[in-house]
Amino acid sequence: MTSRAFVSLIGAGPGDPGLLTLKGKEALERADVVLFDYLANPELLKYCPQASTVYVGKKGFSEYISQEQITALVVKTALENGGQRVARLKGGDVYVFGRGGEEAEACYEAGIPFEIVPGISSSIAAPAYAGIPVTHRSVARSFAVLTGNVKEGDAHYERLGGIDTLVLLMGVKNLNVISSELIAAGRAPETPAATIQWGTTPQQRTVTGTLATIAAEVELAGLEAPAVTVVGEVVNLREKLRWFDCDHTGPLAGKNVAVTRTRDGGSGLSELLRARGASVLEVPLIRFAPPIDASAVVAALQHRGNFDWLLLSSNQAVASLFGALEAAGLDARLLGGLKIAAVGPSTARSLQERGLRADFVPGTPGARHLGAELPATAGMRTLHLTSQLAEAELQAALEARGVLYERVEGYRTVPAEPELNELERLKAADVVTLASGSAARHLAALAGTDFTVAVMGPQTESAARELGFRSVVVARTPSLEALVQAAEVAVGGA
Repeated sequence: MTSRAFVSLIGAGPGDPGLLTLKGKEALERADVVLFDYLANPELLKYCPQASTVYVGKKGFSEYISQEQITALVVKTALENGGQRVARLKGGDVYVFGRGGEEAEACYEAGIPFEIVPGISSSIAAPAYAGIPVTHRSVARSFAVLTGNVKEGDAHYERLGGIDTLVLLMGVKNLNVISSELIAAGRAPETPAATIQWGTTPQQRTVTGTLATIAAEVELAGLEAPAVTVVGEVVNLREKLRWFDCDHTGPLAGKNVAVTRTRDGGSGLSELLRARGASVLEVPLIRFAPPIDASAVVAALQHRGNFDWLLLSSNQAVASLFGALEAAGLDARLLGGLKIAAVGPSTARSLQERGLRADFVPGTPGARHLGAELPATAGMRTLHLTSQLAEAELQAALEARGVLYERVEGYRTVPAEPELNELERLKAADVVTLASGSAARHLAALAGTDFTVAVMGPQTESAARELGFRSVVVARTPSLEALVQAAEVAVGGA
């Protein structure tokens, strides 16, 4: 039997989730297991809902796990269970002070095929988001990227005399020493300098000065790691070219908002929150598991003549449908003769991506609307592919019209098991959004009720208060925009 072992070493970029490359996203979508570190934005895990995730955070020399342990874990995980696809998600770029070379060497020594997916390095991204180009035809034709980690040995600063721009990574704690050594090596004390903390994220902060003063300015401002320091004349361009920290303002600027999800995938709510300046943490409250009877879906469809409609009420239902067909060596031809209804546009798009067009999508997304609007007459038979937690309101709406309803379990919905660092970030949120009563129940079970929450509608409010949430702000209308406004009210921003 041929092993499936394969490792993708992926650069996650410097923090802004939009800077992940398309190839990185594709590698995450194929992964069985994802090992992610401290500087990899955990929001990127939404691209791999099917994978097991393992936090292997390292923060400077205060290590949660050593590099040697991480490297060994990459190899061990890839070889488990007859071979697995492992995505190693690393902040910034894989090879730019990312220790990726060591992990790639370990894969080679173990005979495990691997690929490198380069990422956008913070050495160029953080300055760019701060309005500082590392090169510019008028003032800088070269740049060097240096480690600011003095424990790595002598940096030989005297060799850098001909380089226009210096970019220092991981050097904020040693900035005073580094500045002094650069000056001693011949760099002018009045050379412009800037330090950018949490570059490309809503928490980005930038301090400017000179090589002689930047360490004191950073200490005065309270900047800490992760930070990037730029030394060179290009720093003077910041006042003309700054764009991110000028534009990145709003009523939620500097606030941490947790967006709870009871379905996998991206969230339009997150984008609206970011547009208002928030730092967003997407929190999956459930995960999907295989059904108890893996053959049940295909067995039901093989008797498709007994049904008029196949009902799909989530993206996961679509994924489970095609997964079941593939596992049985079949394809979409088994669905011949069945009309297919999707609960909303997102589910319809999932179908279309697999070459099928939904015969019906309700005007308003939702199980209740699907049940009320489905163009079926009394006596027609429907088959609902769902989880063990089927939407009761869909069945009730159909049966009230005399439409016959049956369901088949295509997947199971089980509580999420977040990593420790995800729980810590969740508990640090200024406000948590809840779009449904089930989201409130899952959050209470996962992390308690000691949160300020912004909720969608009176039903969600009632559920939240019954569970014990005390600080509750209700959206004025059932829309994402209104939920964002409720979050602003909850943090005192409106």
